[in-house]
Amino acid sequence: MTQHKTRPDDGPAYRIEIEASSEFIAEQSDPDEERYVFSYRIRIHNAGPTPARLISRHWIITDANGAVQEVRGDGVIGEQPLIAPGETYEYSSGCSLNTAVGTMRGAYQMLGADDFEFDAEIPEFLLAGPRVLH
Repeated sequence: MTQHKTRPDDGPAYRIEIEASSEFIAEQSDPDEERYVFSYRIRIHNAGPTPARLISRHWIITDANGAVQEVRGDGVIGEQPLIAPGETYEYSSGCSLNTAVGTMRGAYQMLGADDFEFDAEIPEFLLAGPRVLH
């Protein structure tokens, strides 16, 4: 997904592309205890003309019962990466749910090299255990 953000003074546009994928981690999960663990990989590409730093994150994690967890924090995996034009930053992390299916979505709060702040939306992606979806 591409995010286009234009400065109010018609300065440079920011284009942050975010892709996500997830995987069920069977060896860390325990369905009898309603614990389903997932890893996810995020790819953040700066397709715009200006460097941007990922300052913080906001995740909205929803399980199959509609229970919502919100997670906010500085950076990702202990980093606040500066992503130059044309560069890509990738990382992996994880979460657990009480159901075998859920979704994640959210936003990264970004700071351009010119001190312009903007959000880069993280498109919703699926978390699903094996043999859950047909």
